[in-house]
Amino acid sequence: FTGALFFAGGDILLVIFAFTLGHVFLVLGAYVSYSPYAHIGAERELIQLMAVEPMIIIAAIGLYQVNGSFLVGEMANHPGLPILLLPGVFLGFIFILTFKLRKSPFDLATSHHAHQELVKGSTTEFSGWTLAMVELAHIYELVVMLGFIWLFFGDHLWLCVIAIAAIMFLEILVDNCTSRIKWQDALISAWFVTLVAGAGNIFALSIM
Repeated sequence: FTGALFFAGGDILLVIFAFTLGHVFLVLGAYVSYSPYAHIGAERELIQLMAVEPMIIIAAIGLYQVNGSFLVGEMANHPGLPILLLPGVFLGFIFILTFKLRKSPFDLATSHHAHQELVKGSTTEFSGWTLAMVELAHIYELVVMLGFIWLFFGDHLWLCVIAIAAIMFLEILVDNCTSRIKWQDALISAWFVTLVAGAGNIFALSIM
């Protein structure tokens, strides 16, 4: 539903709400189990939501300031380069993308590997078709988040392709060069970047 809403040019705020709701359901599913690993993963999943959602909302507000609309279709057809007016918002979004991709150093709630102290965190007790649906949803989320990056480049599709390739290379590099940090440091760093890069950019754009 979320991907269809995004790629059909729907309201970006509804897309953000649908993603957040999906994460809340994942947390509830982890809490239902009796596994302590799943419970800790669920708590950290909520912390991740607290860390990333402000920046995603600020990105939506910034794109609205540039385009004058919350509709994805109008943002994607923007003739200019919104990234030139939203460099701080773009960098902040790339920062929290590491949370969304569950890459080190921000793979707090679960990761692609089961050798950490959380085993698999919030997905420890999922198996079979349920786990398959969770993994497919994660891949689908990745596609939509990369589509979100597209909105920063308007109708300049070739620039968007280059940027996404560079960002994915950077995410893989960071994932393989860093170890997971404490959830307190992750939360503080995400809010700091959101306040300085995201909110600062929005404030500067509003007084221009």
